[in-house]
Amino acid sequence: MDAVPPNSRLYGPSLGFLAGYVDTLGFVALFGLFTAHVTGNFVMIGISLADHSKMSILLKFLAFPAFILGIAITRLMVLSVERSKGPALTYAFVMQWLLLAGFMFFGCLAEPIGKDVSDMAMASGLLGTAAMGVHSATSRLLLAHLAPTSMMTGNVTQMVLDTVDVLRGMSDGATRARCVKFLWPLVGFAIGCIAAAFAYMAYGFAALALPLIILGSLIVVEHRTARATALAK
Repeated sequence: MDAVPPNSRLYGPSLGFLAGYVDTLGFVALFGLFTAHVTGNFVMIGISLADHSKMSILLKFLAFPAFILGIAITRLMVLSVERSKGPALTYAFVMQWLLLAGFMFFGCLAEPIGKDVSDMAMASGLLGTAAMGVHSATSRLLLAHLAPTSMMTGNVTQMVLDTVDVLRGMSDGATRARCVKFLWPLVGFAIGCIAAAFAYMAYGFAALALPLIILGSLIVVEHRTARATALAK
C-alpha cells in the first residue's frame, strides 16, 4: 500500500470546510452567488432570466470567467514554480488566501448589502469566485491524492457505491480506506456550510476571517513540510 502523503488527513477536511464555508457565505451574502459550486450559477441565471424580479444576473454571468481565470492563473503559476523546483502548494495556498482576503475586504466595504449589486459587492463576489477557482485547480494539480474538497456530488456517489459493496460483503481494505478518504472532506464541507450561515448572520463579511485563519495555518504547515523535505534531500 502506498504511503499517505504528508498532511493528507489535515488537508482533506480543512479544505472541505473552507470550500463549504466560502460557498455558503457567498450564497447568503451576494444574491445567491455560488463561489465554489460555480456551475450552480447557471441555475440562478435561468431563474433570473425567467423572472427578472428575483435577483441580479450580471454577477452570475461574470462569476464563471472569474472562476476560469483563477484556474488558469493557478495552472501557469504551478508550472512556473515547479520548473524552478519551488514549493508550488505553498504558493497556491498564498494566492487563494490573498483572493479570499479581497473577498472579505470588498465585502465589508459593500455592507450593508442592498437590493442591487454595488461595485464593491461585485468586486467581492468575483474575488471570492476566483479564489475558489484557485482552490479547485490546486486540488486537481497538487492534491490529486485527496478526495475532492469543493464538489461533493462525486464524494457522495463514491461513498454510496463503496457502502453497497461493504453491505454485499465484497469490500476489501482499499474500499474501507476509500470510504474514509471521501467521508472527511464531505463532513468538513457540511460543517462549513452550517457554520458560515450562522457566522454571516452574526458578523457579516468579517466572518471570512475564519477561513483565512484556517488557510493561513495550512500555509504555515505546508511551508514547514516543504522546508523539512528540502533539508532532508
